Amino acid sequence: MTDHPTLGRSPFLRGPYAPVTEEITAFDLPVTGSLPTELDGRYLRNGPNPLGVDDPGSHWFLGAGMVHGVRLRDGKAEWYRNRWVRSRHVAESLGEKWPTGPVHAGMDFAANTHIIAHAGRTLATVEAGPLPYELTAELETVGPCDFDGTLPGGYAAHTKLDRRTGDLHAVAYFWGWDHVQHVVIGTDGRVTGTTDVPVADGPMMHDFALTESHVVLFDLPVTFSMEAASAGSQLPYAWNPSHQPRVGLLPRTGAVREVRWLEVDPCWIFHVLNAYDDGDRVVVDMCRYEGAYDMRVLAEQGPLTLERWIIDPTAGRVTRRCLDDRQQEFPRVDDRVTSQPHRYGYSAMVGEVSRATVQSNGDFGDGAFADALLKHDLSAGTVEVHRFGPDAAAGEAVFAPSSPEAAEDDGYVMAFVHNPDRGAADLVILAAQDFTGEPVAAVHLPARVPLGFHGSWAADS
Repeated sequence: MTDHPTLGRSPFLRGPYAPVTEEITAFDLPVTGSLPTELDGRYLRNGPNPLGVDDPGSHWFLGAGMVHGVRLRDGKAEWYRNRWVRSRHVAESLGEKWPTGPVHAGMDFAANTHIIAHAGRTLATVEAGPLPYELTAELETVGPCDFDGTLPGGYAAHTKLDRRTGDLHAVAYFWGWDHVQHVVIGTDGRVTGTTDVPVADGPMMHDFALTESHVVLFDLPVTFSMEAASAGSQLPYAWNPSHQPRVGLLPRTGAVREVRWLEVDPCWIFHVLNAYDDGDRVVVDMCRYEGAYDMRVLAEQGPLTLERWIIDPTAGRVTRRCLDDRQQEFPRVDDRVTSQPHRYGYSAMVGEVSRATVQSNGDFGDGAFADALLKHDLSAGTVEVHRFGPDAAAGEAVFAPSSPEAAEDDGYVMAFVHNPDRGAADLVILAAQDFTGEPVAAVHLPARVPLGFHGSWAADS
């Protein structure tokens, strides 16, 4: 597999972001170390991979989605695949027939943000209106998904699965709405309920949080910008200093589900680690950017820290505490504790750029992933760092339990890591309880995997 022969002027088309040009399938992948036999399933990750570089202003968020997957079974890495999500534009560009399907508000897009498995479906997701795309187990595109016609509008990039009920929660937003929408998908893969929450200015809500009793909404000052849209901006969302930042608690049950809003200081939040109820209060851990956030460049922002918010609706206040001041993003927990109290979290360091990365990027690199993953023990207040070596780049860490009944942190942390010695990616698997030790295994992929967004461990059981 090769990179694009020309990289354009956009920083999102250069260096570790540079798209690849081919789809490949490789079987019986070489492995260093020993793959745990209990890992039976697929490691999947989604991310932007533009089909071409004709647009020198290409924004990272807007490249066509490409899903990368590794199939593990019986201690072997059976296959690696990378596939573009076949939206109409992608299918036609590749000389293929579009699989057809529903489209929301005329917005068909090759979903590029997350990849999840729910109710027998594998879904590539994206925010701001377009529908998710269903894929086969081998990552071929089935078509856009509106959950058997039960979804009333667009969908969202991020979802939260409540493992007590089996329900999949999401908060969808769309520039043409005067509200955001809480959507619940049942165990049968159909929408069981929606709740509209009125909001002003068309805010971007990339992520949300879930507890046993509440959906936590982040109404922050990145909003739809008609000025940016009229000027031809590819991403018509911008910092809006007149928009009051606030956090909202939407009850999950009850005859009247009114949001309790509490004001917070100006900031931006892409990703939540987890949340849970603490009596009448709600605890939320997230990566928070201080002050204004420039969505155009995704770099040179204010301080980025892992924070804990204590939301107290009785007292009418939000208390903040810094958990770790290292630059980090893409926080994840053991998905089994979503909406429940958690002790451990994992994140990717960002902002530390090697000499090789800077040289390949020119003057860009502030937002690049670093060569390290972090493990947080939030009860002990400690942080462990696993570094992969100079010029490596580690993506989002995903946790896989050693068994369905295993304790939190009893399992494995896995991520795609760029291996500079090979010029390609490895799927690196760490023992969560020996986080700084040698990897348990590294699956050597036959290709480079560009920096991307989110992934999942889709276990067979």
